[in-house]
Amino acid sequence: MPGRRRSGRPYDVPVMQTLDLRAHIGDPRRFIPRAQVDVASAQAAVAGLIEEVQTGAEQAVLDIGERFDGVRPPTLRVPEAVIDEAFATLDPAVIASLDVAIRRVRAVHGDQLPMPHTTELAPGASVSQRWVPVDRVGLYVPGGRAVYPSSVVMNVVPAQLAGVPSIAIASPPQSDHGGWPHPTILAAARMLGIDEVYAAGGAQAIAWFAFGSGDTVAADSPGYCPPVSVVTGPGNIYVTAAKRLLRGVIGIDSEAGPTEIMVLADDSADPVHVAADLISQAEHDVIAASILVTDSDSLAAEVEKVLAPMVAATKHSERIGQALSGSQSAIVLVRDVAQGLEVVNSYGAEHLEIQTRDAAVVASRVRNAGAIFVGPWSPVSLGDYCAGSNHVLPTGGCACYSSGLSVHSFLRSIQVIDYSEDALAQVADDVLVLSRAEDLPAHGEAVAVRMANNEVST
Repeated sequence: MPGRRRSGRPYDVPVMQTLDLRAHIGDPRRFIPRAQVDVASAQAAVAGLIEEVQTGAEQAVLDIGERFDGVRPPTLRVPEAVIDEAFATLDPAVIASLDVAIRRVRAVHGDQLPMPHTTELAPGASVSQRWVPVDRVGLYVPGGRAVYPSSVVMNVVPAQLAGVPSIAIASPPQSDHGGWPHPTILAAARMLGIDEVYAAGGAQAIAWFAFGSGDTVAADSPGYCPPVSVVTGPGNIYVTAAKRLLRGVIGIDSEAGPTEIMVLADDSADPVHVAADLISQAEHDVIAASILVTDSDSLAAEVEKVLAPMVAATKHSERIGQALSGSQSAIVLVRDVAQGLEVVNSYGAEHLEIQTRDAAVVASRVRNAGAIFVGPWSPVSLGDYCAGSNHVLPTGGCACYSSGLSVHSFLRSIQVIDYSEDALAQVADDVLVLSRAEDLPAHGEAVAVRMANNEVST
């Protein structure tokens, strides 16, 4: 069992727990802390809301929002004039920085576009693969403790580059802004040419995307909202529960959980840099996870030393302190970087920083992470805004089998099979043999009837 200790500092000073895995051999997975989120319990509450939206459409979305959040926008869809006004009044400095983010995200995601290809198996026998965008997407941009225009960029840009012809955004209504989503969210949508925005949050927004107006509004009416094919974007536990319940009705990107950062560092790392990065992600939520993995006692001690004053000096110190001192965050001591990589790969962090000697080489040995930030000048905050990468990433260990949001999230591959009569004749016997082996003789007969005039054994 790994050692666990806490500092003897006063309770009101945030202190990260320390886990000592240096004597541990084997899979470290069960010892590394992770935020516990009970999505299954939330599903019971969400199931009724989904049914309510399915039958009541727009009015149900408005009623649910008013019931739970005390906010009812004048209309569910945000008027274009409101979106235009939000852009017109946005700080020019914010517009300029968002423009930088948009251009960089476009550049990176533009290079993700896959190319169609055709494989010629024999004369007259080809299989082609082409990529087709989904017809319509619903992009969820959360509200709550922060404002996320960057999430507008991260969701919209890859969908646009994929060629999605119809894009809608939902974001929670704000009582401070006339019941509309935050003006910065609306302004970011305007910058990207999106005019279909709904003042809806929570599970009801996901259900609205899944079912749309239904038969409550005529399909040719300007107020009609068709259902979407895919919903992307992070949200709270109720958003996650709704995505889980509606998966199959809609496609989803992932079930987003609390944000997490893991930093793999040795004694070459700057403790102030490490502490600042752990704090940056703890700022999101009291259940955000911040984990330092290091083989250096001195670095661990220095990080602990600088954390308290740095937390005290930042705006959201109470929230950050709770996250850092929570059971989901820790300083993990390992024997060496090799064992650190075992921890890293078993955890599958949403955000992983490598702050070691030969950081690029160490990073190349990482198999499981949503995004990897290499060296002292690539903090996670860069990826949140202006690196060009996407910040909608798998959490909760899902990086062990899934990827972050990308152009591919909005594309489908379609295989096109084109065989001539002679090409089919070359494999007809094999189809017949295999169909008999599977006791599906009608499969083979569908080939045999075509070969009736050829010399094919039946």
